[in-house]
Amino acid sequence: MSSSVEIQTIKDRLDVVTVIGQYVQLKPSGINHKGLCPFHKEKSPSFMVNRDRQSWHCFGCAKGGDIFTFIQEIEGMEFVDALKYLADQAGVTLTNTAVSKEHANEKTRLKEITHEAQKFFHGFLTKMPQAADARAYLSQRGLTQETIEYWGIGFAPEQWDLLTQYLLKKGYSIDELIKAGVTVQKEGADVRSLRGFYDRFRGRIMFPISDHHGAVVGFTGRVLVENEHSGGKYVNTPQTALFDKSRLVFGLDRAKKTIRSTGKIVLVEGQMDVIACHQAGMTNVVASSGTALTEEHVKLLSRYATTVAMAFDQDSAGIAAAKRGIEVALSQGLQVKVITIPDGFGKDPDECVKKHKDVWFASVEQAQDVIPWYFDRTFAQKDIQNPRVKQQIADELLPLLLRMPHVVERDHWIRELASRLQTDPAVLVEQTKQMQKIIKMSKPTTSISTTQTAEVTTVPAKMTEDRLSLLVERLLMLVFLRPESLLMYGPQFPDVSGMLSTAPLGGLYEIIKNSYTEANIESLRAKISDTEVKEQFDILSMKAELEFSQLQTSDINKEISLILKEVVLDYKRQKRSQLLRDIEIAERNGQGDRVTELLKQFQSIQ
Repeated sequence: MSSSVEIQTIKDRLDVVTVIGQYVQLKPSGINHKGLCPFHKEKSPSFMVNRDRQSWHCFGCAKGGDIFTFIQEIEGMEFVDALKYLADQAGVTLTNTAVSKEHANEKTRLKEITHEAQKFFHGFLTKMPQAADARAYLSQRGLTQETIEYWGIGFAPEQWDLLTQYLLKKGYSIDELIKAGVTVQKEGADVRSLRGFYDRFRGRIMFPISDHHGAVVGFTGRVLVENEHSGGKYVNTPQTALFDKSRLVFGLDRAKKTIRSTGKIVLVEGQMDVIACHQAGMTNVVASSGTALTEEHVKLLSRYATTVAMAFDQDSAGIAAAKRGIEVALSQGLQVKVITIPDGFGKDPDECVKKHKDVWFASVEQAQDVIPWYFDRTFAQKDIQNPRVKQQIADELLPLLLRMPHVVERDHWIRELASRLQTDPAVLVEQTKQMQKIIKMSKPTTSISTTQTAEVTTVPAKMTEDRLSLLVERLLMLVFLRPESLLMYGPQFPDVSGMLSTAPLGGLYEIIKNSYTEANIESLRAKISDTEVKEQFDILSMKAELEFSQLQTSDINKEISLILKEVVLDYKRQKRSQLLRDIEIAERNGQGDRVTELLKQFQSIQ
């Protein structure tokens, strides 16, 4: 089977609305479905999906395409990975050798190694006598055998190179094992004799770390018996082509379905916290992989929900560590809540959920919005009559408020802060302006400033197009909604195709102008052979559903009539301007007859 046939077979078997509906809440809108775009922040839906044409388009950020481009964009995949991902869903076996060779790249080999290592560790834990203490430890921590199986937890024995030798016999090279992060090379190691190489993880409980697709990409190893040679309590896979802590969210592959259905992410600190919560029945819980929450984490999480409830240590160190993640989450437009475990009910979610399950569930349900929580904590036991204390409070809270992308919400909290500090809001506004200048000058690479966010979300996609093209777009959109209107208005369409901003729009207008006897949207589309013109047709068709589907036929006809008059006026204006330029050139060249002819044309355009 050729690759083009395989791609078409996947498209035929998969419904674009169903595939995209796993990520976006879609509602029918005429012949299309619409929803909020998953690729940029918006309050009104501008994201359209057309089932018949197997396409999608966002009129806010101008992204669009088919199911392959959507999966590439939403999951951060290369085309080949998106092809394989959708082929699995469609039940299509990929046989094309070019695709197979491209897919068999370094990352694929490394994923095979980490998968084999996970099976090795898990098998050792569940079957070998040497892992008895590890099994006892996990039982003591309250993990059931079902949970151990579900998360693929394992044990790395206290031997120097058992895993390395096992994987070498599987056909992987020593270089690949080092790149996968499971083997360490001593200085001066002999590659020929394979001496001087040893397992990175030894004597540790092994927690597999998967990406959000479910592929094992690395490990966290917790030491079973601490001694002076065991190293740190926890050891992670080092940075590899697969393992990047700043982009990995532990448990997301297992939590994302519940997260989508509940609309809420519960973010905890440790892997055992995640596992304990899932075992207790709370399955929308995830954790950043042993690092502070990054912008990449937040971007990934925001694909699935807009609310995140965070649980972190409530001491000063824990709050300071969480603050950076909170600021990043706010800057990305997430609604952030703080989970507080009552005193005496456990130091972390793992302990609380095992001893006081109901208390943990209630704490999550009663999570407080982060800004009021920060206000209460910052103002607690502070003397606001002291000017220096007032300034300290402002210095602590204003940077947090600056991360909020929505100006009305930010203004509300600035006024609330001014009220509590008993100061003029204008004073705080002035301080925020100074802070924004500093943020802009520093050009941060790990966060988006409020100013940058506003620019991204408020610049109109059609800002640079001329007025005539905008009028024609609007005219065509209305015609696509009511193609029968062409019978009435089609003969009045002026010849403006050559004046439009893009060739596809001009080509589309010309086809519609010459097809005014057609009153069927699909027969109009069937006349189009040029790919770019057809894409322009599809985009405007979906945009029409988004903007005008609520209008009655009589309203659409009135709108067409008004816009058509404007198109004609604009056409005449541009035509007269062009004729004046031509007359001037003809006069300079002494072409009297041409000047006379051009003047007649100019006079006829009234």
